[in-house]
Amino acid sequence: MELPFEDLSIKEKIIELTQKLHHHNHLYYVESNPEISDFEFDTLLKELQELENLYPQYADENSPTKRVGGDITKKFEVVEHIYPMMSLSNSYSKEEIADWETRIKKLIVDEPEYVCELKYDGVAIGIKYKNGKFNQAVTRGDGSKGEDISANVKTIKTIPLVLRGNYPEDFEIRGEIFYPLKAFQDLNNQRQEAGEELFANPRNTASGTLKMQDSAIVAQRGLDCFLYGIYGNNLPFQNHFESVKAAGEWGLKIPSLKKNYIKKCASIDGIMEFINYWDTERNNLPFEIDGVVIKVNNYNQQAELGFTAKSPRWAVAYKFKAERVRTILETITYQVGRTGAITPVANLKPVLLAGTTVKRASLHNADQIEKLDIRINDEVFVEKGGEIIPKIVGVVISKRTSNSEPLEYITKCPECETPLVRKEGEAHHYCPNQLACPPQVKGKMIHFISRKAMDIEGLGEETIEQLFEAGLIKTIPDLYELTSEQLLPLERMAQKSVDNLLKGLEQSKNVPFERVLFALGIRFVGETVAKKLAKEFKNIEGLQKATFEELIAVDEIGDRIAESLVAYFSDENSLVLLKRLIEKGLQFEVIEVENNNLSDKLEGKAFVISGVFEKHSRDDYKKMIEENGGKNVSSVSSKTNYLLAGDNMGPSKKVKAEKLGITIISEDEFLEMIS
Repeated sequence: MELPFEDLSIKEKIIELTQKLHHHNHLYYVESNPEISDFEFDTLLKELQELENLYPQYADENSPTKRVGGDITKKFEVVEHIYPMMSLSNSYSKEEIADWETRIKKLIVDEPEYVCELKYDGVAIGIKYKNGKFNQAVTRGDGSKGEDISANVKTIKTIPLVLRGNYPEDFEIRGEIFYPLKAFQDLNNQRQEAGEELFANPRNTASGTLKMQDSAIVAQRGLDCFLYGIYGNNLPFQNHFESVKAAGEWGLKIPSLKKNYIKKCASIDGIMEFINYWDTERNNLPFEIDGVVIKVNNYNQQAELGFTAKSPRWAVAYKFKAERVRTILETITYQVGRTGAITPVANLKPVLLAGTTVKRASLHNADQIEKLDIRINDEVFVEKGGEIIPKIVGVVISKRTSNSEPLEYITKCPECETPLVRKEGEAHHYCPNQLACPPQVKGKMIHFISRKAMDIEGLGEETIEQLFEAGLIKTIPDLYELTSEQLLPLERMAQKSVDNLLKGLEQSKNVPFERVLFALGIRFVGETVAKKLAKEFKNIEGLQKATFEELIAVDEIGDRIAESLVAYFSDENSLVLLKRLIEKGLQFEVIEVENNNLSDKLEGKAFVISGVFEKHSRDDYKKMIEENGGKNVSSVSSKTNYLLAGDNMGPSKKVKAEKLGITIISEDEFLEMIS
């Protein structure tokens, strides 16, 4: 249908104003080079807002007027990352960085080039753009899933809603959202004048702001960002530095090249120069950083180096030395974890450390206390390990009083009075009373319902505490016997809350076996181990019958994990718990998904993939191996059957494969195997 001439001119006017405002917004906030005054900008924005109110059918979903916020988000939707948002391995000494650089040079053929960047102390974010328009913004979350906070991120003026230039049709850019120090100080000044409690530090305040339900408040807060990591299919770049520069040309706010926020380095000398410069100059920045990130620049070399289970091998973070302060250790208390591990905690005279008030610090275990000879009323040195968890690193012996006495570590559980045990070779003391020690019982249930485990809707830590104190649950299977009649009389339990909780419990019976296995909280059985065990043994009966030898034969299952599993399935209480959960209908076997494309051609064969490939990506080959019954392993060993080799294959893997007599195949030979 053709528009009337009058409406057509209005639509064109809205488009013209939208484009103008996007242009001036970029000049002002990203390039710091405005062409018009604030008054002129506000006048244009007001004109556009009035036209959009009158003719909402012509308003762009990424209109500049969206910057003012106003959307109310009751619950942030959980989104799965297409590309996992992995964290970096941390290093706290220059020697470790030098060792990392030496390892990199040994693992790849060509001489590497590096990119050094500042490590911003903010909130990691992934922003998707489709056809040059803002599409979605998702938090890191647990690395595999995050929360959609698009409405709030749209209000940040340095994040473009519409791109310019020759950008890819569909890509994601990652970076860090942070609180500029001036904006943070202004916010605290306002709160002080209003008689409100001050915010502790910029990083936590940025995180809390991004989770606010009202985006209009977020829009007023003055958050900022730097974006620097591009992800997508068939991107036209050979290296990281090139892609960051291109992102700047599309209108995205990248770290400043002129100000040395990001720099290419050819050697360890250049890396150290960058680290040393910013270790001093960081105090002059208008935002907080806590270190430097070093990355291998070339994408092919990154692919060759690959990943560990938690982080990329081709990147590392150097953390600046933590701030250290003195204070008084007033008392020591002891916490009991869900596994029964006892952790001593120092209660300190409150002291300001790295922007936060510290009142407690971990003492780790009895050995650490003995090593430092820590005593009550000592003056101690406290710093933040990795800038996060406070820890005591020393004692001011000269300030110790003459009547000071060595600390005697507790011998009984502080919660249930059970005598503590300590196994040979382990650092912690343990309370063995798994069935009746309250923190252990509650801790196991809290772990069971957590997001990475059963992820039960309507159940949280507070609710578990409430149900336990009310005597309604004493062990995990009790959760599945709860009724409306039991729950409704409890405080904060309305009919809707009760319905959601019971519905969440019922839906959890569909959670796959690998997550149920992780949820049981068997010692040393984390997410990755649970997946491997479920894939190998298929069901709980198979796992229960597995011998120690059969367990350690599974890739990456060592003696410690195998011993823990044998002990768990030998315990009568564990067997009773499993029997009850099986009766409740939880998934204790792998449900095989029918797929006509699957075959068993690679059944029982273990593959290591190394190098860069032409016909398919490394991830594609990993998927093909699994689809045809094979197994992917991370390192070459006597259990490896094939080394699938591409260009620039790691020389160490090739040498080891040849030494062990392992067959090395090309991608053509592999494709022939599964044809």
